Amino acid sequence: MDSTWLVLLSLGLGLAVGAGFVWILHIAARRGDNAAQVVNPAVPDGVDQVLDALESAGVVLDPSNNVIKASPGAHAIGLVWNGALVHPHLVDLVDRVRRTGESVTEECELSRGPFGDAGIHLSVRVARLGSRYILLLAEDRTESFRLEAVRRDFVANISHELKTPIGAVSLLAEALDGASDDPEQVRRFALRLSEEAQRLARITQDIIELSRLQATDALGDAVPLSASKVVKAAVDQNRVAAETRNIEIAMRGDKQAQVLGNEALLVTAVHNLISNAIQYSPDDSRIGIGVRNADGVVEIAVTDQGEGIPEEDLDRVFERFFRVDQARSRNTGGTGLGLSIVKHAVQNHGGDVRVWSQPGRGSTFTIRLPEASTVRPPIGDNP
Repeated sequence: MDSTWLVLLSLGLGLAVGAGFVWILHIAARRGDNAAQVVNPAVPDGVDQVLDALESAGVVLDPSNNVIKASPGAHAIGLVWNGALVHPHLVDLVDRVRRTGESVTEECELSRGPFGDAGIHLSVRVARLGSRYILLLAEDRTESFRLEAVRRDFVANISHELKTPIGAVSLLAEALDGASDDPEQVRRFALRLSEEAQRLARITQDIIELSRLQATDALGDAVPLSASKVVKAAVDQNRVAAETRNIEIAMRGDKQAQVLGNEALLVTAVHNLISNAIQYSPDDSRIGIGVRNADGVVEIAVTDQGEGIPEEDLDRVFERFFRVDQARSRNTGGTGLGLSIVKHAVQNHGGDVRVWSQPGRGSTFTIRLPEASTVRPPIGDNP
């Protein structure tokens, strides 16, 4: 064969092989692009920005239920971990939407974590996002459910607490009418009637005070106050009750300590602590009140020599209507709202209240408040 033809044949064969190789590369590239599209974690345009801006929880899932995008809120309430939905019930909702194509809206109660009984209440909406993705939106309504539960308990407690004095007033009124010919009985029933009326008035006043403290604007205009002046005003309100039982009230501490707040609310808080200390202290005993300023925190501590509080009740003493000693509290005229008022009044001032107690050794309640700025002088004179 002529060498020219050999060259041409070789050239043609090379071109054919090269074209085939290019065609194979093209097919492989197309298949690679298709595979990349299947596993590509990108979400439709704009969804990323929307999820990042959401305060509520938002999650986008691919066909394999992998989380390809989640809002900060979804991580904050623990819906997503390690690229997947944590709760099986939410996975079931996603599968249902993927299978039926119809959106789902549901109220869910889910466990907050793997331990304990705490839960979260969510309002969940699941819908398709394009042809491949599923969008899950969840609104955390745990606080709303908690407040509703508190409201129900509060109403139930009020009904129970008011039933006793109202029933007593009714019975005493009937007894008073029946004893109209006996002046001694009339005086006795009238005294009892007056006591129950006063107790009913105290409960009503405490309920009003507690409701006011839970309002958003309860604090009003805060001003610099002398902590010692607040303590002195509260002591003056309890002095007669203490002297009646020969209980000494001793005050000491930093007279220059200042706090920023509402004087009436703080006086009420300290007054309630002192009143409790008097009620639960034995006659001829001593109550100590100290004011301390350390590291920007002003502490007002009230210590009594009473019977103390059992350890199992320490976490509940600030609950509404909770009484450590039910019978004695009713006999002393307690409403069960005093410490709850203290807690809310102090929290409204950015502080907290703590309790230490040991049966047989008394109790110490400590109000902790942020120290006020010294730019402005305290209101009133120090005692």
